Amino acid sequence: MGILNVTPDSFSDGGLYHDPRRAIEQGLALIAAGADLVDVGGESTRPGALAPGVAEELDRVIPVVEGLRAASDALISVDTSEPAVMVAAVAAGADMLNDVRALCRPGALPAAVAAGVPVCLMHMQGTPATMQQAPRYADVVGEVTAFLMERVVACVAAGLPRSSLILDPGFGFGKTLEHNLALLQRLDELVATGIPVLAGLSRKSMIRQLAGGRDDSPADRLGGSLALALVARQRGARIVRVHDVAQTVQAFRVMDGFESRS
Repeated sequence: MGILNVTPDSFSDGGLYHDPRRAIEQGLALIAAGADLVDVGGESTRPGALAPGVAEELDRVIPVVEGLRAASDALISVDTSEPAVMVAAVAAGADMLNDVRALCRPGALPAAVAAGVPVCLMHMQGTPATMQQAPRYADVVGEVTAFLMERVVACVAAGLPRSSLILDPGFGFGKTLEHNLALLQRLDELVATGIPVLAGLSRKSMIRQLAGGRDDSPADRLGGSLALALVARQRGARIVRVHDVAQTVQAFRVMDGFESRS
């Protein structure tokens, strides 16, 4: 899954693709580089971020979805929690919804049911504005898994087929480094639910922390992003959400080539 943030303030590439024409070009470049799907997001969910208004999010996202759909048959995901954006995005050609709030906002679950497309449900403790202030868990893996399975039950009861759901533990969304590591080390427990798992680890601050704390920019974290993508895949993630598509595809092909000869 290639990341396409069409915001002015996302943590890594905010402002780069705020212009719809540049965003469409970048989305097509991600597809050409090997992305199986492109995730278009009009709300920054970096730590401390505030949500845009619905009209602003629509203005950011819909022209890009329309442009990508007109130019490509590739799968398009839209990263949103807003019911109105969900409905408009699918009408514009989106194939999937990716909600960091797991369809918890009022009206989001009925909108997703009406949309009739696959949905990724993510765990987040708190909100983007507050999530990294003091995240606490007694058992992060157990609590994240329990929350996601509760959302699965609610989604199925509302009319979303279980087979259309994807789970994301929400690395970095209300988690410390230790929480993130526990979720990654025990990712197989979430995989064991039988629902496909998405892992979003690309360019996140845990890379800087694991690499020794050197103060860097997110764009400098390619090596760490590749390492974490490989670990997530080895532990059963079916989708990895990344900024650096070409390099990740190459890393996976090398892994596949090595394993086929082992």
